[in-house]
Amino acid sequence: MNGNKLRFRISAFSVAVAVVFSIFAADLFRIQIIHGEEYKNTRVAYKQSDTTIVAPRGEILDCNGKKLVTNKQVNSVVFNGSYFPRTSEQQQRNEIIISLIRLFEKYNTPWNDWLPLKLNANGRVEFEPDRQEDIKLLKSKSILYLNDYATAQNCLDEIKSKFSLEKYSDSDALKIASVCCSLKRLVFSTTNPYTFADDVPVELASAIKENSGFYAGVEIVVTTARQYLDGTIAPHIIGITGPLNAEEYERETKKYEEAKNDKTLTSQQQSILDLRAYSLNDTIGKFGLESAMEEYLRGTNGVERTITDSQGNKTTEVLTAPVQGDTVVLTLNADLQLQVQNALKNFVQSHRDNAAIPAVGSAVVTNVNTGEILACATYPSYDLTSYYDDYNTLSKDKSSPLWNRALQSTYEPGSTFKLSVALAGLEEGVIDSKTTVFCNQIYDYFEDTKFKCLHRHGHVDVTEALNQSCNIFFYETGRKLGIEKMNDYCTRLGLGQKTGVEINESAGVLASVEYRQAHGGTWYPGDTVQAAIGQSDNLFTPIQLCNYVATVANGGTRYKAHFVKTVKSADYAQTVVDNKPVVLNETGISQKSIDIVKGGMKRLGARLSAFKDLPVPVAAKTGTAESKAKVNGKIESGLNGFMVSFAPADKPEIAVCVAIENLNSGTATSELVANIYKAYFSAKSEINKSQDMNTVLP
Repeated sequence: MNGNKLRFRISAFSVAVAVVFSIFAADLFRIQIIHGEEYKNTRVAYKQSDTTIVAPRGEILDCNGKKLVTNKQVNSVVFNGSYFPRTSEQQQRNEIIISLIRLFEKYNTPWNDWLPLKLNANGRVEFEPDRQEDIKLLKSKSILYLNDYATAQNCLDEIKSKFSLEKYSDSDALKIASVCCSLKRLVFSTTNPYTFADDVPVELASAIKENSGFYAGVEIVVTTARQYLDGTIAPHIIGITGPLNAEEYERETKKYEEAKNDKTLTSQQQSILDLRAYSLNDTIGKFGLESAMEEYLRGTNGVERTITDSQGNKTTEVLTAPVQGDTVVLTLNADLQLQVQNALKNFVQSHRDNAAIPAVGSAVVTNVNTGEILACATYPSYDLTSYYDDYNTLSKDKSSPLWNRALQSTYEPGSTFKLSVALAGLEEGVIDSKTTVFCNQIYDYFEDTKFKCLHRHGHVDVTEALNQSCNIFFYETGRKLGIEKMNDYCTRLGLGQKTGVEINESAGVLASVEYRQAHGGTWYPGDTVQAAIGQSDNLFTPIQLCNYVATVANGGTRYKAHFVKTVKSADYAQTVVDNKPVVLNETGISQKSIDIVKGGMKRLGARLSAFKDLPVPVAAKTGTAESKAKVNGKIESGLNGFMVSFAPADKPEIAVCVAIENLNSGTATSELVANIYKAYFSAKSEINKSQDMNTVLP
């Protein structure tokens, strides 16, 4: 190789090295000088996590806009997975948890204790009663991974080993384990925080904040909780929220997954769907309208991002703001509801004559021209504010205060049923307004069976038969009609069918040959005449009877009953749902027949002394039916009293049904019904006076 070539190669190599170093120098200048601050931030921002901002739940208002259920701000104690010790630091976890629990015990404040294990009086561990599902979950592979037959002691032994609790007493170990098992059960992570306690006093929150250095990852988060204007107003209707259980989580997750499979969803809709998905740490409506309107009341969660630098400094920003749930406006009038509840309570308490089976009852008030439920009360009742604290006592109370009698109890309707038989008889030509039947107290059409009437009425037509509630007249009318014809009209009037309300209700039973045979019985001719006076297999709910008499009152249009008037967005800017009156069916019953039946109801209303002082006339029909109950192993007999009515008698606005168990007679309920009408028409009169006073005169 000659010298020129060697020099050329050396020069070329030197130029190449110079170029490479120039590129490095230029890149170093770009990184350090031009983008220095940007890369510095990137270097120190070594941890980033996104957490969910739980959206407030929607409010529930009465028909006048009065808030029945709203939200209050509370301090919750939350474990943040970005800073709480990891499972590899179990000892530190345990120290934080037991310190927290002792702090809560000092302030006498409850925390979310889930573990279905407890120590008995002898200091031995045992399973808590009625916690089968939780016990099964505890033993599952997601928590302890034990066999189904594992004992409570087996669970405690595994808990101590799994969570390094050997140095703790059994009592403290169970407390710490309750939290540790919940962390596993709820899949605690940086993106899924765990709520240790839902509502803590300010003093306790301050004590935790003051020791934030020790309580690593334990944060005080300001969130919302349900607040009630008055927890005693319509608790059976409004319902309550509570922690999501495993079954509910599985159900809601399935709905979410099915919705996600919809290929027509836009990216925005998918994002909203993700933000509305449930976590195991969520709350949900448990029953009543809180459950029925869950889709609207549940808000859309937001997202908050936390960035932590190498110095431990945190910065947060809201990526997506939470959206509060919709506002649900009810048809219930809070003031009327409260007055109906008080009237019902006072009436029941003053008529508890039978000590063995004391009186209980319900009352329903509906708008006859819309199907709106204005008031719906059950007694005994309870307070939503203390529902969970009182639950054990309430659930063991023999008077069943948790049971919604207005919607779920079914009764033989007694003589209130005679309205439908009268209408069927008139429409089918079996009777007319002048037809009379002679009542001598005994109906002896059947040779082998005699049926009775309470009084000797002599010759009565349909109007007087309704007024006097003559069984003989309706035995004969029912026999001539036959069960099929009777049931045709009963079905048109809504008997034996659900009314359509948003929450759980019983369908009841309309006595029939098919129903009897389906239950292994035989239908006899005498069953038809018994059915005609509201006995046999007939069983209806109070709300069903109210809707039935409302259909008669308005001239034969059966409306869908409903508790929800409208649903608005949280800022009231949009109407999400507007519940216009829904006609379920037209009965096709002539106005002439309806007027004849109304005439009988008006006669009764006019002669009842309780209605004498009301501002408007009332049309009514009473009913009484036998009842039996097993008390301390002995069968006790009683009577259930009913009244269906509407007012004003000539231009009906509202219908009222009351059903009182273990009352002497249906007629006695007129006192209660009168007080309900007084409450309604007095309030209406005050509104009219107010409107008159504020009218601008020409």
